[in-house]
Amino acid sequence: MNKKCFVSWSGGKDSCLALYRAIESGYEPRKLLTMFSLESGISSAHRLDENIFRAQAEAIGVESIIGRAEFNDYENVFVSYIKLFKKQGINYGIFGDIDLEEHRQWEEKVCEKASITALLPLWKINRRDIVKEFINLGFKAKIAVVDITSLDTKFLGQDLSLSLIKEIENCGADACGENGEYHTVVYDGPIFKKSIKLNFGTEAIPIGEKWAHIKIQL
Repeated sequence: MNKKCFVSWSGGKDSCLALYRAIESGYEPRKLLTMFSLESGISSAHRLDENIFRAQAEAIGVESIIGRAEFNDYENVFVSYIKLFKKQGINYGIFGDIDLEEHRQWEEKVCEKASITALLPLWKINRRDIVKEFINLGFKAKIAVVDITSLDTKFLGQDLSLSLIKEIENCGADACGENGEYHTVVYDGPIFKKSIKLNFGTEAIPIGEKWAHIKIQL
């Protein structure tokens, strides 16, 4: 059975754990697809440069594909890429969403346009259990972005750990950051052939009035 798949890849913990679970279920990842904003030139939510995604893909051993789109053309560009994947024999798309129904509906809709089946390996799993599984499996990730209305900028650049998750929850934020409280960048773990060496800045950089990120370089 052909179980070749692409992964909707954010560079963070949820897409990474979804990839891990897909591999464990016998799927064969062929592409890591990351969408970039033409307006900003970086990945939208996680604020990561292209070279970070290339390094992750190389460490995992899967090809990185960078899609670029303006906000209003995002869906059309995404579909155009996965239609190309379908022509290359890829039949499945892996997504890291957990329980937001509108996200699942969108993913199923765009995949249907390309005759690809959308799979969500983390769907309806308890949010805290997901982040605990990620950490207990040995994955390593640092916080790259925070919603400053929920979390202090002191969390930027910190490694995810069970104790840090408890601190995040004590702030009233979701353990998994599923409401957008924080975003991560993964740099090592059981599907990585080598650890990625990341260098972090020392200052929080504002993103509008609600967000802050930290500069990350290889």
